Amino acid sequence: MKIIAARLNHETNTFSPVPTPLASFGPDGPTFGAAALAQGRGTRTGLGAFIEAAGSRGAALEVACNATANPSGRVDDAAFEDLAKSIVDAAGRGSDLILLDLHGAMATESFDDGEGELLRRVRATAPHTPLAVALDLHGNVSPAMVAHADLIVGFKTYPHIDMFETGAHVARLALAWLDGGRRPALAWAQPPLLSHTLRSATEAGAMQRAVQRARQLEADGLAAASIFAGFSLADIAEAGMSVVTVGATLAEAQAAADELALTLWEDRDGFVYRSAPLAASVAEAKALRATAPAGAGPVLLLDHGDNVMSGGSCDTTTLLEECLRQGLGRIGAGPYADAETVARCIEASVGVRIAIALGNKMALGLPGSQRPPFVLEVEVLAIGDGRFRITGPIYTGETWAMGRSVALRHAGGTLVVSERPMEPLDLGVFTCLGVDPAVFDHLLLKSRMYCRPAFGPLGCGMVECDSGGVTSSDYGQFEFKRVRRPIYPLDAAPGWLPSSAPRAQARGMR
Repeated sequence: MKIIAARLNHETNTFSPVPTPLASFGPDGPTFGAAALAQGRGTRTGLGAFIEAAGSRGAALEVACNATANPSGRVDDAAFEDLAKSIVDAAGRGSDLILLDLHGAMATESFDDGEGELLRRVRATAPHTPLAVALDLHGNVSPAMVAHADLIVGFKTYPHIDMFETGAHVARLALAWLDGGRRPALAWAQPPLLSHTLRSATEAGAMQRAVQRARQLEADGLAAASIFAGFSLADIAEAGMSVVTVGATLAEAQAAADELALTLWEDRDGFVYRSAPLAASVAEAKALRATAPAGAGPVLLLDHGDNVMSGGSCDTTTLLEECLRQGLGRIGAGPYADAETVARCIEASVGVRIAIALGNKMALGLPGSQRPPFVLEVEVLAIGDGRFRITGPIYTGETWAMGRSVALRHAGGTLVVSERPMEPLDLGVFTCLGVDPAVFDHLLLKSRMYCRPAFGPLGCGMVECDSGGVTSSDYGQFEFKRVRRPIYPLDAAPGWLPSSAPRAQARGMR
């Protein structure tokens, strides 16, 4: 048996000014062939699961590419063509099974539905080869993806700690089919609903209820049921929530998909997030710290308006400035992406005090004037290459790199500044520069969710802060032009029923 596998992950924020060239896809760019196999082996990713599944069967395995970029703006056409070609060319060499670890919300300069276009090309090249796909919970699943794939399974956790398990699930279903089992049936349903990312966490609320029901359907015998929160900061037609199911028959799969989609729609207000004013959020964090017991860890202030893993510029200083204005002290913050500041600090060297103009250098294109860089005096504490190996539960075992990086002391605390945007999903973003994140009273993280498994245990409290950047939860900051309309909550809730739902189920939908 020969298996072809590949990993191509990008969540595209079409409002983000951060470019996405080929070099973005990995700490040193993407890897191909034997290097991609070596890089993916032993990682807690979908690709890692594919490699393990192939090994357990003694199958010949070709890994076309391993390419993951932080969320950012549209993927450059040249990057997409290079990466897609590596996968399509591998498919053209023939195999018994194709396993793809994709995101599901990639948009390129030319294609709003990057995964749909990739799967179309793979299917055209290998029309009779089983094609199975693992997707991120935030995938904007399109009809094209469903039409060209034989199997689709998505994550069931956010923060995403089941990447490996999802890859193992889809590989298990695909191999059972190859072993002579029944061809799986794939179904899709999509209510007119944009979810806020901060309402897609799977440990509480509407998303928890939906995922619990999906798990129950699987426990009752359905091959797979995946709830996709979608990624709402992608101004494309298919953005939003959806459901994909795998069943023994199309009727079984579609009935389950429609039931779950109806559940999402009836619980639609549970997927809407309304941000508090930033000043109020900072005041809340200050009060939490004031009442914390001696020796408690830091209060975490999560800057979801400039969230790296949703395409944030990673260089806004709005939250930091508000914290200093309100008199918060012993602040740890970062990483801030500011290559110019990093270069100045490296030139100055460790131990030197200099004035810097931090951040706000990337034009956001949002309503209102662009904030100027934040001028402050700092002492250079440490200089490093910004590479760290992830030890936390997300992307475990991978090495990530945020470019040359510096740790800086200022009147209010300590800053980490890097050349590249980097989600603080692991303590390594601080410890690679000798900074202990546990010693601060307040810890400012440009993250909304990925930071929680690693940093949550350190903290004595957590406050979500909307600084108003390109990943803000305030949809009013963005001009949506391509998303299908009407769609809730951009519009009043339209009347909607899934295709197979009895009309009697339409509770409160008219």
